[in-house]
Amino acid sequence: MANFTGFTQAGLNFLQDAWINNSKPWFEQHRAIYDSDLVKPFRLLVEQLTPEMLKIDEWFETRPAIGKTISRIHRDTRFSNDKSLYRSRLWLTFKRPNRDWKEAPAYFFEISPSSYQYGLGYYCSSKQTMDIFREEILNDTQKFLAMTHCVKKPFELVGESYKRPLIKEQDAKIATWYNRKNLAVMVTSNHIEDVLNSDLPQRLTKGFKQLVPLYDYLMRVEMIKNIPTF
Repeated sequence: MANFTGFTQAGLNFLQDAWINNSKPWFEQHRAIYDSDLVKPFRLLVEQLTPEMLKIDEWFETRPAIGKTISRIHRDTRFSNDKSLYRSRLWLTFKRPNRDWKEAPAYFFEISPSSYQYGLGYYCSSKQTMDIFREEILNDTQKFLAMTHCVKKPFELVGESYKRPLIKEQDAKIATWYNRKNLAVMVTSNHIEDVLNSDLPQRLTKGFKQLVPLYDYLMRVEMIKNIPTF
């Protein structure tokens, strides 16, 4: 198996140019760059990360293919006012197969022309998911607080919050989680040169392992959510 050696400036330039030109003739004319400088390194990155990710969850989807672990550059414009054909960013995810992928807790890594981010969270969690998450916080607050110790530098908690607190005068360390409508823990960096280096898999593996307590907590929420009700 070939090793990941880094993304290329040509690949990053392609993402920028795809956003500016955003036409099928342009894309087809430059497809070779997309295949060699974006799809290929993403596949190699997935392959290199896979052994350690399967130690976190043996049920992760790990096939290094577009639509499995690697995002599509083509946008679905059927239900969007934005009719742009191509994205200016690409990403990979490690998550369990799920009929509604937007709701599954997922590890992710994403690049754009000038920045990158990685972490763990939901693309779009449901109200049911977050309600169970909040119930679990209240059921065993000490267990929850112990879990949050893994969320430290370089990661930060992000996600939309309710404008008004759901519980008045709640401890700030709890409230910052409890009041989220959606959540993710991520690193965002403008040091885009990091993705051009061969040590990127090691950087991501270290970060993903750091967040295992959070992943296990979110999967407990998933388990509770999927308990049949009669």
